[in-house]
Amino acid sequence: MKVTTVKEMKELDKRAIEEFGIPEILLMENAGNSVFFVIQNEFGIRGRRFVIIAGSGNNGGDGMVVARKLHSNGGIVTLFLLAQEKNLRGITKENFDIISEMDIDIRKNPSLKEIESEINESEAIVDAMIGTGLDREVKGKYKEIIQLINRSEKPVFSIDIPSGINGTNGKIMGDAVKSDWTITFGLPKIGNILYPGYEHCGRLYVSHISFPPSLYEDNSLLIEINEPLILPKREKDTHKGSFGKALFIAGSQKYLGAPYFSALAFLKAGGGLSYLATPESIAPFIASKGSEIVLLPQEETKDGSLSYKNLPELLEFSKSVDFVVVGPGVSLDDETRKLVQELTKNIEKPLLLDGDGLTLIKDVLDLIKDRNNPTILTPHPGEFGRLIGMNIEVFKENSIEIVKETAKKYHCIIVLKGAHSLIGYPDGRVFINMSGNPGMATAGSGDVLTGAIAALFGCGFSLEDAVRIGVLIHGFSGDLAASIIGEDGITAQDILNYIPEALKIYRNNPEDTSEIPSII
Repeated sequence: MKVTTVKEMKELDKRAIEEFGIPEILLMENAGNSVFFVIQNEFGIRGRRFVIIAGSGNNGGDGMVVARKLHSNGGIVTLFLLAQEKNLRGITKENFDIISEMDIDIRKNPSLKEIESEINESEAIVDAMIGTGLDREVKGKYKEIIQLINRSEKPVFSIDIPSGINGTNGKIMGDAVKSDWTITFGLPKIGNILYPGYEHCGRLYVSHISFPPSLYEDNSLLIEINEPLILPKREKDTHKGSFGKALFIAGSQKYLGAPYFSALAFLKAGGGLSYLATPESIAPFIASKGSEIVLLPQEETKDGSLSYKNLPELLEFSKSVDFVVVGPGVSLDDETRKLVQELTKNIEKPLLLDGDGLTLIKDVLDLIKDRNNPTILTPHPGEFGRLIGMNIEVFKENSIEIVKETAKKYHCIIVLKGAHSLIGYPDGRVFINMSGNPGMATAGSGDVLTGAIAALFGCGFSLEDAVRIGVLIHGFSGDLAASIIGEDGITAQDILNYIPEALKIYRNNPEDTSEIPSII
């Protein structure tokens, strides 16, 4: 499913009206109908008391359609109009005039006390105050009403997006409604999908409001939900080399977990042969825990990290594998820095840089522009901020566009790890991953991800698809772990252990593996 910016959605609305002749008032009617049906299915209507709080724009107009539909189906409706009636325009004014002729309790310019009193007597609230175009902090009366709604703990249905959420980035603009259900129109907006906006939406529904598929599937829309793809078939007449060979250049005396988790995750996720080049002093410890991994003990520095002397051997060996991972737990040793930079420059296979490897190349990031083979970077927000020299808070204002621009600038694939990870491609596409949970914010989790990505490439996905499905499976494995043992205390080992079961479920029914907004 595509996801839009607020600007793109406005353009889709305009095209629906101008190219397809769909009257704007019909789009509003369809939007109101979709909210009505969700309320009917999730809550019930006849004899129930509803408060609708409406602003002056189209979001308020949608609320007026909902008021009419609820009223006509036996609901008891009170609508609070926060705007001056004289300021209503266009189809919002038309819908206000319609409900004004009905036996609907309409309160204009209400006081907070009046709203609070009616909310206390109501059974549910419909939030039709602000909409997706919010670009400044909510203040004054609107902020106080939002706080009043949240304090009430009544069921809340938000129209398009919870009031107070920025539709462009999901940011809370001062304060925001915490909804139980949100019904968004045309396509989900970025603010519906990224945190914290996503969490404020509650259960998210999407209604195309009669847009033709040529609009909501348009190739110019480059942001998408990371939806499942069919897992390549494992043929019976195969051998371990049929499922890919990966080289992991990882580890140091300080970090034994990272090389183990990344190299073993490759096997757990279906990869064929996992080679681990790691300092010779720690190789026996890793072998005792992950005996399925093929160890390539390497010379090390006096501090126990990978020595630059290993460069010729590693470059030569990399020619015999399909995929190379560099960086997990290699430390920030100066000699290792030089090694990682030369490997990045000269490895002639798809290359994934993670963990310390990202830090070691941040000052020479242009190296990856000149690589003849694909490069994948898998930073968390802090690492990404350091890579591009940007404050995290500034980056969060426009994360999708910055990921998109960086992937294009450096001709690489970027996986920005976090709640609803972003996968950006050089051609401008960005996928938003919906699987995963807070329990996965644990040491070693990202190392498991690197192995999963490499394995899915080895199993037959294209590199681009292997990256995004690797992210999906990694998150789903964490979700399985959380469903059994709870989110508290999940370790990278737990995520690793659940990968085979995640793949089993994925193969049998891919739709079970990601949380995709419901469509009505």
